[in-house]
Amino acid sequence: MKSSSRTRTLERGRELLRQQAWSHAYSHLVAADRESPLDPEDLLDLATISRLLGKEETAGELLTRAHQGFLAQGEPQRAARCALWLGFLALFNTGPAQAGGWFSRAGRLLERQESCVEHGYLLLASGYRLISERDTEAAYKVFGQAVAIGERFVDRDLVALGLQAQGRALIRQGEIARGVSLLDEAMVAVTTGEVSPFMAGNIYCAVIDSCQETFDLGRAQEWTAALDQWCTSQPDIVPYRSHCMLQRAEIMQLRGAWSDALKEAQTACEKLAQPTPKPTLAGAYYRVAELHRLRGEFAQAEEAYRHAGHAQPGYARLRLAQGQVDVAISAIRRMAEEVYELGNRAKVLDAYVEIALESNDIADARASADELTKIAKKHGASLLQAMAARANGAVLLAEGDPRKALTALRHSWITWCKLEAPYEAARTRVWIAQACREQGDCDSADMELSSAREVFEQLGAVCELARLNSLPGKNPGADTGLTARETEVLRLVASGSTNRGIALKLKISEKTVARHLSNIFNKLDLNSRSAATAYAYEHDLV
Repeated sequence: MKSSSRTRTLERGRELLRQQAWSHAYSHLVAADRESPLDPEDLLDLATISRLLGKEETAGELLTRAHQGFLAQGEPQRAARCALWLGFLALFNTGPAQAGGWFSRAGRLLERQESCVEHGYLLLASGYRLISERDTEAAYKVFGQAVAIGERFVDRDLVALGLQAQGRALIRQGEIARGVSLLDEAMVAVTTGEVSPFMAGNIYCAVIDSCQETFDLGRAQEWTAALDQWCTSQPDIVPYRSHCMLQRAEIMQLRGAWSDALKEAQTACEKLAQPTPKPTLAGAYYRVAELHRLRGEFAQAEEAYRHAGHAQPGYARLRLAQGQVDVAISAIRRMAEEVYELGNRAKVLDAYVEIALESNDIADARASADELTKIAKKHGASLLQAMAARANGAVLLAEGDPRKALTALRHSWITWCKLEAPYEAARTRVWIAQACREQGDCDSADMELSSAREVFEQLGAVCELARLNSLPGKNPGADTGLTARETEVLRLVASGSTNRGIALKLKISEKTVARHLSNIFNKLDLNSRSAATAYAYEHDLV
């Protein structure tokens, strides 16, 4: 009687599994396992359900039992498959050491086996290792071999995983168009239901991460919405919801919905921390930290950055906002030396320009702006182009060319507006105001600042409002037509500085100093440094 009851429970659990009723299937299979241990195949299914329900520790225990069961039955290929899943589970949770051990065991079990689909999954593990070593070309080839095996054995999961891995490898080589094409192909398999639910969730998250790497805001929104809809259709599934929340939080932040973004990011932190911290938890804390920083909540930002556990551009910007310019420039310089992945590098360079200009290091600001411009030209994303144009405009302004600066800044502002990014557009308008003022157009400058202030007040951007309040209302040289930089050069001339001395002081080239002097002499109708010195004293510019 007991055996008959267990059989009905087991069969019902299997039926619920086919219906993708994950929680009910889990309950029935666990009940059957309590009465009498499940066979390895059922344990493997129960482990997959456990992962979908967010029970990763339980999944590890079940996979281990299934692995041992297959070994006892003399089925090395199935045992190797369990070892591979244990390796991937460890790779994304406990760390590379345990993962390497399981991958090694899988490889040993497959050594004497004829070609099988498990060899393809083992190739995926090798490709991920090569990615971690930054050998993306070799990784791309290995992932391609995995795809070929998947196609040979008609394993759609393996094909889709291999394609998205190839796409990400290409993106990290800078071949964005080819990489995105492969990602889209992988997503076709997901959206048509060709791959298993567990693999579908993983591919969704990987593709969204790639959109973030390439600053492809449109695709990120499209696939985040699709993931959200998919999660809604699978109410029992747990692991991917927090990833969806995190991506939504970033988009909300860009669009100016800071309060909603903060709630999403905080909820993602809570979910990613339970039952054991996930690798993406650091990213969730970083998003929380960024939102607190933007709102001027420095203590909360500091705490969240600490939980994030790794320095990113926002940390350097926090120190800048706190007036610790030397700390900020040291931090961003170190990041620039260490960060090479496309998405993060562009963010580092954007912050580097701002911080370098604040510390009057125009040479470093120019180098960062130029590199950011090259990245934007190569990859073409609108968000990158907006960042690069603003960086170039800000540096041109510091170099004493407000006319060209204004052109670049206007282009940046228009692009931010198209992206519906009010905070970034308002920050750009502050630079536009300074470029207008440098050219003596104080009315336009005041209008730009007024518009920027209105946006900052609506958003609660405390730091930017404080910065606006600290801006000078009028250029001391405006009455004579001199720009702020030209006035600064004139003061240094009056103090006895040589062109070389001025260049060192302002961290610009001697050629730029000579151009400023030429402009000063022309505007003031002067013909010598002594006449310029006298003028400076007569007009109280010293």
